[in-house]
Amino acid sequence: MSDLLDPVTLGDLLRVASAPDYHRWEDQIRRTGGCADPIHLTGWTTHKDRTTGATLHHYSTASEPGGRLRLACGNRRASRCPACARTYAGDTYHLIRAGLAGDDRRDIPATVRDHPRVFATLTAPSFGPVHNRPDSGTCRCGTVHTPDAPELGTALDPTTYDYAGAVLFNNHAGQLWRRFTNRLRREIAARAGLTQRELQEAARLSYGKVAEFQKRGAIHFHAIIRIDGPDGPDSAPPSWATVRLLDDAIRAAAAHGYTSVSVPAVDDQPARTFHWGRQLDVRPVKAFGDGSDLTEQAVASYVAKYATKAAENTGTLDRRIGELAELDRHGVPAHTRRLITACRDLDALYPDRRLWAWAHMLGFRGHFSSKSRRYSTTLGVLRQARADFRAEQERAALGIDVDDQAPDTVLVLADWQYGGHGHTPGESLLAATIARDLQLNRETAREALAALSVGEREG
Repeated sequence: MSDLLDPVTLGDLLRVASAPDYHRWEDQIRRTGGCADPIHLTGWTTHKDRTTGATLHHYSTASEPGGRLRLACGNRRASRCPACARTYAGDTYHLIRAGLAGDDRRDIPATVRDHPRVFATLTAPSFGPVHNRPDSGTCRCGTVHTPDAPELGTALDPTTYDYAGAVLFNNHAGQLWRRFTNRLRREIAARAGLTQRELQEAARLSYGKVAEFQKRGAIHFHAIIRIDGPDGPDSAPPSWATVRLLDDAIRAAAAHGYTSVSVPAVDDQPARTFHWGRQLDVRPVKAFGDGSDLTEQAVASYVAKYATKAAENTGTLDRRIGELAELDRHGVPAHTRRLITACRDLDALYPDRRLWAWAHMLGFRGHFSSKSRRYSTTLGVLRQARADFRAEQERAALGIDVDDQAPDTVLVLADWQYGGHGHTPGESLLAATIARDLQLNRETAREALAALSVGEREG
């Protein structure tokens, strides 16, 4: 390791590892999952018996390494904190799968599997020819590109590519999605022979979606779309609601003229009207795969994977850009640089769109993952359940008995202050090692569980 580290980092690593309180520091980092940028808190907390006033437990960060308690940053981006991104991806997986298979703990019945549901992908329109790998194998440039060719997704002719249109589409994609869902309800109602009001009384449209950047830098959406009864997942959909009807309604809504967003002409920029691209994929979701259809687990895993990503696969930065000179320092590819430059140039023309503030996202300013209100549970509920579980574990370890029938018998006093964030260079390397160990342990446990399940089935 010493051959790979600079003297300053190596010295700091040795300082941390040889400190008398290293094991307590390591324990803190393990509790964060190996967080790459932990939040530091200073302060104390005291548990008292409300009846007697006796102190049940007192904790202070004064005895912690550096006088600080380290908590996970909670960043969803894998490029910023792989450890916290894994937690976010896990929560997203359970959220999406609950809406496909049900979850008794979240009051989502397993009968939701019987509701019509599809996995739909809506893409961006063309802004000019790009290098690709078509079915014929030969790109328009005359080359058969390898899957990892750096030119894939870049413009064949940068002088004619509509970079302004590409970032403006990204910027308005959230509005286009809202137009699509509004139109989809109308299309469903029309096929059922109902008015909009009658549809509300008979059925509910639910969805969970995630955004993904194509290599060309254009945003597109993957969505699980489902028809429920009027009260959501715990009510049966009407008899007319079928996968075929939903599929047909989605295709009609995506292609309808109402499903568009208009951007006015400003100075040298022409008026534009954005629609979804011609590539539309709609596939049914099956409880168990037959080799051709998507399974619940596959869909949930796919959505969870992209919930932790942003536009990094295009070579852009994962934070806001202060000046274009940063792009040179970080080696941002030419195609992505032109998209970012377009955001800067258009910012003054469309000030309400805040294009420069979202230039690192190539103009996109929406949520990367979102859902309708009744699709399934929420990330907040899942996080609270995890926090309650850990709090119960902590109370049990401390010997603090909280009566379920009278939870207010314990008074908690606390005083916390923000004390910074992050790691020193040496701490950062050690934390990354801890994160890898935890991930390896999870993968080993998962493989062992899978092998056990296979053995039980074969037995």
